[in-house]
Amino acid sequence: MKAKYNYLIPIITLALPAIIENIMYVLLGIVDTYFVSKLGTEAIAGVGITNLTMNVYIAFFMALGIGTSAMIARYIGKKEAIEANKALHGAIKLSLLIGLVFGLINLIFSKQILDILGAEKDVIHYALPYFIAVAVPSVFLCVQMVLASALRGVGDTKTSMAIAGISNLINIVLDYILIFGLFNFSGLGILGAGLATTLARVFSVIFLIRSINSHDGPLQVSWTNLFKSHTSLIQKMLKLSLPAAIEKLIMRSGQIIYGGMIIRISTEAYASHNIAGTIESLSYLPGMGFGVAAATLVGQNLGRKDKLQARKDAWGAYYLSSIFMIVIGAIFYIWAPSLARLFSDDPQVVQMVVSVLRIIAFFQPFLCVTFVITSALQGAGDTRFPMYTSLIGIWGVRVLGVYILCMKLGYGLIAVWSVYALDVTVRGIILLTRFKKGKWQDIKIT
Repeated sequence: MKAKYNYLIPIITLALPAIIENIMYVLLGIVDTYFVSKLGTEAIAGVGITNLTMNVYIAFFMALGIGTSAMIARYIGKKEAIEANKALHGAIKLSLLIGLVFGLINLIFSKQILDILGAEKDVIHYALPYFIAVAVPSVFLCVQMVLASALRGVGDTKTSMAIAGISNLINIVLDYILIFGLFNFSGLGILGAGLATTLARVFSVIFLIRSINSHDGPLQVSWTNLFKSHTSLIQKMLKLSLPAAIEKLIMRSGQIIYGGMIIRISTEAYASHNIAGTIESLSYLPGMGFGVAAATLVGQNLGRKDKLQARKDAWGAYYLSSIFMIVIGAIFYIWAPSLARLFSDDPQVVQMVVSVLRIIAFFQPFLCVTFVITSALQGAGDTRFPMYTSLIGIWGVRVLGVYILCMKLGYGLIAVWSVYALDVTVRGIILLTRFKKGKWQDIKIT
């Protein structure tokens, strides 16, 4: 009986470090918010509006990471280390290009970007130094995400987890020193917070490169290889990454649109929506971690031409993630009032948050599909289909549903999250149907 479930061990081994790594990044955001909150409300708003812009860029960086991981995993499965290294260097070149282009745009149009986002003058005054310190050198974040994705493609999630922990510690120390000062240094305020974030990313890139080169694994970063032509590999990577980038942009833009609709319902509704969303994000962590495992193992198994094991690993990752997320859903349902009161004392807000958390509890298995099965498809090179499902779900169901129910018919926040549940359920069914048909098993990406 034990041997029957041995295949789950590699899934758990890959997923748990990825989950811990995501927790580290959540904590990094919490720590940043805590330190910046000591500078005042305008400073918090300045960081928030910068993060809105960075989320758009991160969509592209994540998409490039998906393409990198899928290609490297496939080559590793085929035992073609030379080609895997070519894919790595092609991805690094792309990440440098994309990161530098975005950085230049941020440098030239920083004030205009903040104006377009609707920031008031006081907020822009605080946001501009932080925006320049974080968004202009975004190339380091792009390279960091690509290198971490390359390691995941090999099946190494422990290294990026450890580096995320080190990066967190560096960020905490630098936040304190650069924001508030130490000894004779008076501190730089919000500019210091931005510099701390960027320096932590620089150190992460250095540590990732050193870790890759210090192991006897199949990947090695060679600076001379960066100047070699990788045109065909870059074209293949763009073919994989562009649909994933469009999918992320579809989701981000949809979230902005229906978020604007929720603001019009009432201030209490918007506050409740954000609180519920913050709590809900905890349930994402298992889905994201097991999604990494699914993408890696599916890619490697297809490289070995083992379609049966690829399916088995994907289903195993989904089932394990579902168990975690259903447990979290049960916690949301039972302890909803206590969780809501952690964030607000307003009875109306607490009541709405409780209702939303209990809706969230019921669609965790379908939410799990959108993470794990999507990742499995992307690991196989099927990046276009998730893009189509996101377009249908986010714009056809969520944005349209919120517009009709809330803007036209006058329903409140419960209707918003009921539409969200419907979106996740519809996308989950479509993705499961696609996965079961098995066309993803025959996609050639190398």
